[in-house]
Amino acid sequence: MATMKKLNNFISFILLLLFPVAMAELHRLEHPVNIDGSISLLVVGDWGRRGTFNQSQVAQQMGIIGEKLNIDFVVSTGDNFYDDGLTGVDDPAFEESFTNVYTAQSLQKNWYNVLGNHDYRGDALAQLSPILKQKDNRWICMRSYIVDTDVAEFFFVDTTPFQDMYFTTPKDHTYDWRNVMPRKDYLSQVLKDLDSALRESSAKWKIVVGHHTIKSAGHHGSSEELGVHLLPILQANNVDFYLNGHDHCLEHISSSDSPLQFLTSGGGSKSWRGDMNWWNPKEMKFYYDGQGFMAMQITQTQVWIQFFDIFGNILHKWSASKDLVSNI
Repeated sequence: MATMKKLNNFISFILLLLFPVAMAELHRLEHPVNIDGSISLLVVGDWGRRGTFNQSQVAQQMGIIGEKLNIDFVVSTGDNFYDDGLTGVDDPAFEESFTNVYTAQSLQKNWYNVLGNHDYRGDALAQLSPILKQKDNRWICMRSYIVDTDVAEFFFVDTTPFQDMYFTTPKDHTYDWRNVMPRKDYLSQVLKDLDSALRESSAKWKIVVGHHTIKSAGHHGSSEELGVHLLPILQANNVDFYLNGHDHCLEHISSSDSPLQFLTSGGGSKSWRGDMNWWNPKEMKFYYDGQGFMAMQITQTQVWIQFFDIFGNILHKWSASKDLVSNI
């Protein structure tokens, strides 16, 4: 029975790679909660630089905090391999930027990844290939999918194809749009599938993960396209958190018209741009332009978040409940 279930999951995975637009619903993965019904996780983005630009230092602190929190998995918000993704499934950058960097015992858990714009500059299909999971069984990467933990559902969204600039600006870079074109059909299906999955979800907490920002005071700023197409779906379906990278900073912005919180964790390696755009201080809870990562602890009634720097210092912490949202 277990063997047949694994075979069916593998077949579904291959079909998702080959026919992403034709699939009627998002691929769903189950991740069990702890005995007490809770989960703990780390969130990191914009990291894959073979350990340089303080990636190794961030990884070291992730290992320490991961052990303290006894984390269940790691979420990667994309830009997994710089500068131009992977050249193929045999690219040594996979081991040099992932396997050989995140070596702590506490980080030997599932890594749920999304693709960023830099990943699309290389062989995007390589990161989606089950061959990488054979090389390192922590690696899980699909374009858009769901991780169901019972206490919370994580909806991973492929945000790079939404950005007009990658299709209209001078071709300084080549992007791997295989299985994305025709773009209009692909984006329509992504939004339709996400909206349907969110409407059907009975999870206590709904968390959407993408690479690009919806709201950000960082270098790249807010994505107009996601603000138009994705944000209304999140608000209509009472999503609690949107997690992203892309801006190389750590950031927490609250929403003035809904409970939705925007959490940026893009400080996995190269950072320190020194620029920040003005943001309404009533919404801006925290901004840090250096390196680091985020932790989340989730129960049926509460969520705790913490942002850490490369020395393990807590830079910002915050909690939410279904009945009360407050700063700690």
